[in-house]
Amino acid sequence: MTKSETNKPGRKISRRQLLKAGAGTAALLAAAKLNFPAGAFAQGAGPEVKGAKLGFIALTDAAPLFIAKEKGIFAKYGLPDTEVLKQASWGTTRDNLVLGSEGNGIDGAHILTPMPYLISSGKVTQNNVPTPMYILARLNLNGQSISVGKEYADLKIGLDTKPFKDAIDKKKASGKSVKAAMTFPGGTHDLWIRYWLAAGGIDPDKDIETIVVPPPQMVANMKVGTMDCFCVCEPWNLQLIHQNIGYTALTTGELWNKHPEKSLGLRAAWVDKNPKAAKALLMAVMEAQQFCEKAENRDEVAAINAKRQWINCPVEDVTDRVKGKFDYGTGRVVENSPHIMKFWDDFASYPYQSHDLWFMTEDIRWGKYEAGFDSKALIAKVNREDLWKEAAKEMGVTTMPTSTSRGKETFFDGKVFDPENPAAYLKSLAIKRVEV
Repeated sequence: MTKSETNKPGRKISRRQLLKAGAGTAALLAAAKLNFPAGAFAQGAGPEVKGAKLGFIALTDAAPLFIAKEKGIFAKYGLPDTEVLKQASWGTTRDNLVLGSEGNGIDGAHILTPMPYLISSGKVTQNNVPTPMYILARLNLNGQSISVGKEYADLKIGLDTKPFKDAIDKKKASGKSVKAAMTFPGGTHDLWIRYWLAAGGIDPDKDIETIVVPPPQMVANMKVGTMDCFCVCEPWNLQLIHQNIGYTALTTGELWNKHPEKSLGLRAAWVDKNPKAAKALLMAVMEAQQFCEKAENRDEVAAINAKRQWINCPVEDVTDRVKGKFDYGTGRVVENSPHIMKFWDDFASYPYQSHDLWFMTEDIRWGKYEAGFDSKALIAKVNREDLWKEAAKEMGVTTMPTSTSRGKETFFDGKVFDPENPAAYLKSLAIKRVEV
């Protein structure tokens, strides 16, 4: 049989010829199309389901999910029915993850990295009933900010919170309350603002009241004087400046350069039931992260972020910081900031276990877990960096992390976190809720 004959439309290919085609993927796909024009072959080898329900909060670090949906990347990987569903708050995200899609909730989400651990351990769930979760990827590094109200404009507060401490002490002495807003207890924003306050001698549980405010409500609450400072992702920090309500004290990359932030979290039950779909979903998100990373795509990424179904804000509240321009609202403007949000470069997508250990250590610091909690045992269950490496290899990613640890991490105040000795890190911190 000649080559031209084997390529005739409708021609059946024998099993022997298929085997002879060997590992040539193109040949196998061609054969599959001829023998199964309706796509039965692809269906058998593809994902177990056609999609998943994924939650998100209106923040720019959810961009990989927006891009994967808008650009048809979920569909490319066999998941055309994937839904990307806006959540009102991180509390709502948690509740819907506990329900799962079978209970009219969601299968996974763009999520604060500590939350899959808090949910898996039952620390933040109703009646403390655990819902096992997996982290399949990190979604980004950097990109959050801490903002303060206009009443502190003359102080031009930055990394050093000592001037802020003097100001809030005076305010409290006059009988007024002082509040710091974050987005979820024990979540990333809670930990960033606590670290910043405590580094300057402000006890976040005694000297100031911490409150929970959903990200999209931060600016409106600052406008009516609900809080003195807040920590959140974009676009809300830049929107605060555009509305002349406050300014940016710092972007969180200044606290800890290239720090981990959000993750792609999925219910463990869904991943275990749908392993092929989980890998396909992961690959789609990783490809979207690669798209988001490229400088030439950042204007488009900003425009998509701003759309009504996603963040629903003016595009000018998104663009500058997505592209690395930081106007702090104090006269300080940084072009091409080294603290730009990263989606792929510097292994931004890889979920280092050492980073999860820092988050858990900080949550022990502030009493979210009991002293001596076995963080590493929980990380071994929740962190699925093995799946990330499988997906990356299948996608042709050639440069892989050589360890599940990024090694020692140094913070702006000189503190060092050694994943090999988290107890020493805890001991070095002056303000904490735990004795080491």
